[in-house]
Amino acid sequence: MMSVPALEIAVQDAAGARVARAAGADRVELCQALSATGGLTPSPATVDAVLAAVGRPERLAVLVRPRTGGFVYDDEDVALVAADVAEVVRRGAGAVVVGALTRDGGVDRRTLDLWKSAAGTAEFVFHRAIDTLSDPRSVIGELVDCGVDRILTSGGAARSIDGAGVLSGLVDEAAGRLQIMAGGGVRVEDIVALRACGVHAVHLSAKTSSGDLAPSGPGGGDTGFDITDGGIVARAAAALHAEH
Repeated sequence: MMSVPALEIAVQDAAGARVARAAGADRVELCQALSATGGLTPSPATVDAVLAAVGRPERLAVLVRPRTGGFVYDDEDVALVAADVAEVVRRGAGAVVVGALTRDGGVDRRTLDLWKSAAGTAEFVFHRAIDTLSDPRSVIGELVDCGVDRILTSGGAARSIDGAGVLSGLVDEAAGRLQIMAGGGVRVEDIVALRACGVHAVHLSAKTSSGDLAPSGPGGGDTGFDITDGGIVARAAAALHAEH
């Protein structure tokens, strides 16, 4: 019988973390500006608040991404990420989520080695930068060598369910050396099929609109903001634990 994959929910604040945990999430990934940017490094105070909400380090992964755009970083970016990684681990996060590529479309091993050192004993997660590569399966060995514990990937597709075949191949290639976590456009109705791929975890945002219509003005960005929907989280947890 297959083990039940972990359920990870992307959240942006302590309120979202509390909702996710109460509804059955095993772990949260904390980031900020998720919808607008795909996620950026959260503030130290937000890390503290979310860690207090989830209670234990292994329940919190923190995205460390310094800017929008691609994943080729200059020395200043690399140093900033290293400092942020060390800081969020010092504050108690159990995992950090990063990704760096070379200009020729490979894994930036030098940068990952530096960030792994900054992460110390925290889990080291490589994010969906892998989904920009033409052959993600070919870099699994390199990521193992870099000390990566888990990869977040959609199998290179806009939605994970459409990358299911690649996800299965990544699980086979990893062969237990690291975890493969399906994430990217995941809907509750996709989860049974994603679990069948053999993934070790499923990641989704489970977000909905706050419904806040207060004007943000010409300098405040879009009206409203995202919140975590406990109903979606609960249905996702039920789908993962359903007997097949």
